[in-house]
Amino acid sequence: MTSDARRLDIPALLAALTLEEKAALLDGADFWHTEPNERLGIPSVMVSDGPHGLRKQPETGDHLGLFDSVPATCFPPAAGLASSWDTDLLARVGAALGRECRSEGVSVLLGPGINMKRTPLCGRNFEYFSEDPHLTGELGAAWVEGVQSQGVGASLKHFAVNNQETERMTVSAEVDGRTLREIYLAAFETVVTRAQPWTVMSSYNRLNGTYTSEHRELLTDILRGEWGFEGLVVSDWGGVNHRPDSVAAGNDLEMPSSSGAGAKLILDAVAAGELDESAVDLAVTRVLTLVDRAQPALAAEDAGRPFDVDAHHALAREAATASAVLLKNEDGLLPLDPAAGGTVAVIGEFARNPRYQGSGSSQVNPARLDNALDALRGAFEGRREVSFAPGYVVDSEEADSELVAEAVRTAAAADVAVVFLGLPTHYESEGFDRAHMDLPAQQVALLHAVADANPRVVVVLSNGSAVTLAPWQDRAQAVLETWLPGQAGGSAVADLLTGAATPSGKLAETLPVRLEDTPAYTAFPGEGGKVRYGEGLFIGYRWYDARRAEVSYPFGHGLSYTSFAYSGLGVTVRRDGADPQVDVTFIVTNTGERTGTETVQLYVTDPEASVRRPEQELRAFTRVTLEPGRSAPVTLTLGPRAFAFWHESAHRWVVEGGTFGLRVGASSRDIRLETTVELAGDGFTVPLTADASAEHWLAHPAAGAWLREALGTEGFGAMLSDPRNGPMMRAIPLSRLVRFPGFPVDEEQVAAAVRKFASA
Repeated sequence: MTSDARRLDIPALLAALTLEEKAALLDGADFWHTEPNERLGIPSVMVSDGPHGLRKQPETGDHLGLFDSVPATCFPPAAGLASSWDTDLLARVGAALGRECRSEGVSVLLGPGINMKRTPLCGRNFEYFSEDPHLTGELGAAWVEGVQSQGVGASLKHFAVNNQETERMTVSAEVDGRTLREIYLAAFETVVTRAQPWTVMSSYNRLNGTYTSEHRELLTDILRGEWGFEGLVVSDWGGVNHRPDSVAAGNDLEMPSSSGAGAKLILDAVAAGELDESAVDLAVTRVLTLVDRAQPALAAEDAGRPFDVDAHHALAREAATASAVLLKNEDGLLPLDPAAGGTVAVIGEFARNPRYQGSGSSQVNPARLDNALDALRGAFEGRREVSFAPGYVVDSEEADSELVAEAVRTAAAADVAVVFLGLPTHYESEGFDRAHMDLPAQQVALLHAVADANPRVVVVLSNGSAVTLAPWQDRAQAVLETWLPGQAGGSAVADLLTGAATPSGKLAETLPVRLEDTPAYTAFPGEGGKVRYGEGLFIGYRWYDARRAEVSYPFGHGLSYTSFAYSGLGVTVRRDGADPQVDVTFIVTNTGERTGTETVQLYVTDPEASVRRPEQELRAFTRVTLEPGRSAPVTLTLGPRAFAFWHESAHRWVVEGGTFGLRVGASSRDIRLETTVELAGDGFTVPLTADASAEHWLAHPAAGAWLREALGTEGFGAMLSDPRNGPMMRAIPLSRLVRFPGFPVDEEQVAAAVRKFASA
């Protein structure tokens, strides 16, 4: 990259701009460009959709996907990439996306989407990574670092608590503070503090009644003040409610162009004294900084050169292979030996015309497209015959009896039937949520008919969101979940089915037995303009673990063509106290006959916590690739946040002293090694107030001794310690107990105690 790009003198430009010009810079020029200023030589830069592939539209583009976009590599969407649990792969995919942006003169790629999968019904789940904030944060940070390594900015979205499409522009997500911090903000915090994305995109929804684009606590106090975000906040497209309020809150750039309406509102608010011009200057500074950061890549010698289509397609194939999860493989039906003989019946239209990406603003025009039918025929190279029957019409809800009969004949004449099932495009998309989790009924009926004709059945799934498997999976000996595998998914599936590649994907979300079992079932999508997150911290595996609920497949699950053993668990506390650091070591051994990759997962439990915490939480993971019979030592390091919870009244993260459990496993419900570790904690004590309960006062390390001495062992002292009535009495605020006749402490003494013990 050359270094002679013209850089902006931002202080000088800020001084030279008129207020009208400043307001104009805070509005988009059209759907995809920032506003230039020809008088002062401020150029425009382009942004574009594309978490899993560049979706650069022509100048007349409309954002909603009604116009074509330039050819680009379509990688697996986030739902698939997350199942790789491979941060190195995410970084390489990000770098490839960055190169394609440079080729097309795009300065900011609008992604990644890292919202939590609160419910499997969210129509946009294919664009999001996981139900777990730790996994999401690690993958999102790697993706952003990859993109930005090419001199192209990322746009972290959708900030925040944007977990449904129903009334997405207006609904208020009602979330308590602890849930917000531990679940819905945690991944954003990881990506911001580690990768510093150039931009963060505010979401459409309201958070506890306030539009996120106007939420100063979210955009300024937390994002910039606590996390140190240095970049620009851009609205989601059409996501600004009242422009002056959004500027004051820290939402710098409105997109797309408001045709001057936003600028006028800003000018009117400044003139009326309702918006300080310093807020406008701060937002303009951030816009200019973004434009300035984009200049080196735009002026680089390789800017505008075509990207390596073949290399990026190969990377898309690798990503699709790593993203697939082998859910089930009874009697070792897979892999299909190319030399074994016998016909392989391929059933299902998706094998010929794949569903490989989602719909909406992320829809990519792929540079090329593989399909599994052609790829399987090529993989077998005539050694095994591959027959085909489409079985169903993708967009039809009714079974076609002739197609089913053909599929049954084809399966009956074969050694094995590989049935491709999945969700049609109209089942899931940006803009609407799903009504259910089921596969189309006609596809399930086809599977039953095929299995009746040939019990040796492999199901290959194509879907962007979790589907129910319980009603039909007993008819299949093997199930391979490919999610939406991108443009090279067909070749990746052939590699996995034939054993040219060994499955290594692990579920990034729980697959429940029924929709009715899911955490938000009774509260989604809300009513009266609000959706209450009543399940709190307990989404995904946290919910199923708390209820000891059966699931079809647990978070972290994924089979291989080989097997792995775990041994030698050890724990070293390198630091304790306010900044604990714990090393967890163990050995992983490949006990099978093939080279394979295992994703090992470390979960932390806190059984002694003073607050309700999940049964276990993912706190570290890594991938280990081993040849047969080989072993490798693994060390996973846990820092303070691995043991902490958010304390609402103290407004800080707290590590309580005590015993923590450490669980190492192949999934959240396949724990292989367990131990405990004792930590001193950070010494935090909940601040005392007169209105705190007697229970709280008695539990305080210093004030408790004072109060017990004052109470004595008779009268109120005996009453509060009584096993039957004591809990009721201890629940009374001390400020009220002091008014009870004969209570041995008065209000002045309590006030003095608050002052004395407040910092103890």
